[in-house]
Amino acid sequence: MDTASALSTTYLSVQDMVQLVQRKGLPACIAGIARRIEADFLRWPEFDKTARVAAHSAHGVIELMPIADATQFAFKYVNGHPLNTRSGLPTVMAFGLLADVATGAPRLLSELTITTAIRTAAMSALAARVLARPGSRVMALIGNGAQSEFQALAFRDLVGIATLRLFDTDPLATAKLVANLAGQGLQLQVCASTAEAVRGADVVTTVTADKTQATILTPDMLAPGMHLNAVGGDCPGKTEMHRGVLEQAAVFVEFEPQSRIEGEIQQMPADFPVTEFWQVLAGRQPGRRSPQQVTVFDSVGFALEDYSALCFLQEAAAELGIGSTVDLVPQQADPKNLFGLATGAVPAASGARGLEGQHGGGQVFQGSAHRLEDGAAPAGARQAIALAA
Repeated sequence: MDTASALSTTYLSVQDMVQLVQRKGLPACIAGIARRIEADFLRWPEFDKTARVAAHSAHGVIELMPIADATQFAFKYVNGHPLNTRSGLPTVMAFGLLADVATGAPRLLSELTITTAIRTAAMSALAARVLARPGSRVMALIGNGAQSEFQALAFRDLVGIATLRLFDTDPLATAKLVANLAGQGLQLQVCASTAEAVRGADVVTTVTADKTQATILTPDMLAPGMHLNAVGGDCPGKTEMHRGVLEQAAVFVEFEPQSRIEGEIQQMPADFPVTEFWQVLAGRQPGRRSPQQVTVFDSVGFALEDYSALCFLQEAAAELGIGSTVDLVPQQADPKNLFGLATGAVPAASGARGLEGQHGGGQVFQGSAHRLEDGAAPAGARQAIALAA
């Protein structure tokens, strides 16, 4: 591989991601990322793992999520600001990078806001397919915001859910969800409370956004055999379940050191028993032990899932010819003479170019920055916002 190829970075913009989802189809993207997550979780011991690094503020959190195996390194930048929607901003915004471990060269830079919604739903459905009772067909979906449609379709396709019982404290969110899921082959039942939505459900998914220690689910709402998919509680001080729910259930987590800090189990003693989900996939620990057992997947989102998603995007973009090429690092004739390159005394290596280079269906960039005149969002960004809304 020549220097230019080794330092070439594929860039997937919001517009590129919308195009990728539309061309492959959202169900295929969910299923593909779920397959990749399952395969990577089965390689769990091969990864250098760490809990994410978080900067908390009064209104939200900004996080970096790194992980690596012997070949590739990945990280995701992601925020969680529940009040953002009041200002017309998404609650969650993300981007990520995939790099070669051997050289450190960045190979893929991608939007991950839409992708995070897809991979979160894929992870939820994968866990439910393993932990929920076989034949589960009814799911209560508590919280009908930006993540809810993705969860609904993932559970439809990967678990077999046919009926959704919906509740959100914001009726407009539920109306949005109902409109977006029209014609998707799901029976939708709008409910007046969490208790009503949960009644009769085989699976309960909670995906609320408020950064508070809430008790959305209480022990009196449980029924034998339920599987609870707790998605919304994902940082210190943010939970969705009464601790009594956890005391009555078998609890499964992604990466225990992170979940102890951020998940529903932050409420529990340090010795409260949990099982890392990869051990169930690998056959090292049992999952559901009986049809009557209540199971909880305490999902906080782990970096390995983003690694899997980035690998899926890299392969899909190459297959479809989507994306542009950007220079994130300089190409130098003499890599020891960075000063000469910076001062113009030494020209850039042959083959180096500005941000205007592209291939496939990616955005065209002019010069060193892409400018949006008068604050207007590009059409692709507007499409993406509609898709993730």
